[in-house]
Amino acid sequence: MGKWKNWVQGLVLTFPLAAQAQIDLTALDRAMAGPRSQILVLGTVHLRDMPASFDPAALDRVLDRLAAFKPDIITIETESGEECDLAARHPAKYGPDYCAPTDAAREATGLDIPAAMTAVDKALKAWPAQPTPVQRRHLAALFFAANDHASAYVQWLQLPEAERRAGDSLNAALVEMLGQIGKRNNETFQLAARVAARLSLPRVHAIDNHTGDKIDVPDIKAFGRSIEAAWAAGGTTFKEFAEREKVASTAPDLLPLYRYINEPEHLRALAEANVIPALGAKSPQGYPQIWVAGWEIRNLRMVANIRETFRERPGARVLSIVGASHKPWFDAWLGQLQGVDMVDVAGVLK
Repeated sequence: MGKWKNWVQGLVLTFPLAAQAQIDLTALDRAMAGPRSQILVLGTVHLRDMPASFDPAALDRVLDRLAAFKPDIITIETESGEECDLAARHPAKYGPDYCAPTDAAREATGLDIPAAMTAVDKALKAWPAQPTPVQRRHLAALFFAANDHASAYVQWLQLPEAERRAGDSLNAALVEMLGQIGKRNNETFQLAARVAARLSLPRVHAIDNHTGDKIDVPDIKAFGRSIEAAWAAGGTTFKEFAEREKVASTAPDLLPLYRYINEPEHLRALAEANVIPALGAKSPQGYPQIWVAGWEIRNLRMVANIRETFRERPGARVLSIVGASHKPWFDAWLGQLQGVDMVDVAGVLK
């Protein structure tokens, strides 16, 4: 028996296992009936990091290009109310401050997040072509209770100025929050919500996900230092791109900035600077490599969340606004979905 065992082991070493053949899934939809979905991924800077001189009007030409794409669905890099509710029910895992509290909205509507999400779905299924101000104010309050501030702001922007007031479950505290939202340097509000309101869409869709990248390691501070050291050691190649991005961020018109950060060369450099140094860094605990795994889990779950937004809407036009570092993963993985065509962002921004 030992003789045969040694012979088999020697055979395996002599003839290593061949790589398993990969099945090409991208051609399965060649005979698909009906329209194909169109997905545009816009890589964005995080506007909270913009210079103090930033003026939202600098985004006007970017907004014009995105509105001309005429998306039916807009997704944003924000956690959903469902994820926030999950985190609140498991504070030991996710922490007590995973999402902003909904106390003010719950007081105004009497609804917790699950009940508010149900109410939102019911309202949207019967949403009229010409909603009244009463309906918009009430839906904005429901969105707040569902921890969907961006969609509440979408409704607020579509109200006539004279109707932007408290009433219909939208109390004074929530009206004050809407005023603060309008002043925030955040692409969720200054880009996504403004495009949605311009196109008369009722909402935007939160697709971010951090449930899989909450790293469970014995020393989280050492983990962070390990990642930062890896990036510092291997990030020199991206410095030239970062400097050019910084200069473009000060311009009164940010369309050239958005063209630049969505160029393939910039995205490639950004992806490489994010992952290659981390994968190559030596760590007894494998911390940098663990970070890459968490990064991939987050992006996979975000892509799945985007897919869910148009699951029941074949042929939808989808605009996904996300931090530029995510765009290479979004483009690669969304492009593998059945019945989906990726839209060249350069053509939209030209």
